[in-house]
Amino acid sequence: MIRIEPSRASQAHELIGLLDELQTQLYPPSNHYLDNVETLEQSHVFFVRALDDENLAVGCGAVKRLGDYGEIKRMFVQEQARRQGIAKRIMTALEAHLIEQGIRLARLETGIHQPDAIALYRSLGYVERGPFGHYPEDEFSVFMEKAL
Repeated sequence: MIRIEPSRASQAHELIGLLDELQTQLYPPSNHYLDNVETLEQSHVFFVRALDDENLAVGCGAVKRLGDYGEIKRMFVQEQARRQGIAKRIMTALEAHLIEQGIRLARLETGIHQPDAIALYRSLGYVERGPFGHYPEDEFSVFMEKAL
């Protein structure tokens, strides 16, 4: 049984480190758009962890409220816990938070070398769009959004 619960990003520091390692393997440093733990603990950020039966964190995700939209950040599920619907449950929690806050648009940036992530987002109704916010045009990025 997996529980999704709000938490502090520092409680998922190990997962965030694993995600950083993955991103470093997949993309050049100039194409990393990673928020650090301190940023993820700010008041405009909602962060969740997925916990297994032994209370171990196996996944995480965050959403930053940015005016009229929320940006999904730091989505990650440990490899041994994938394909169990955990990422979908994390996304559902993040989207529900945005709706509770009166925000009806979610956006995200992911990378071209992460086809499973892109497939997940598409299956949840996200569609591709151009860069948004502070993001430049980037050959390694896929920008997506969903009306909530």
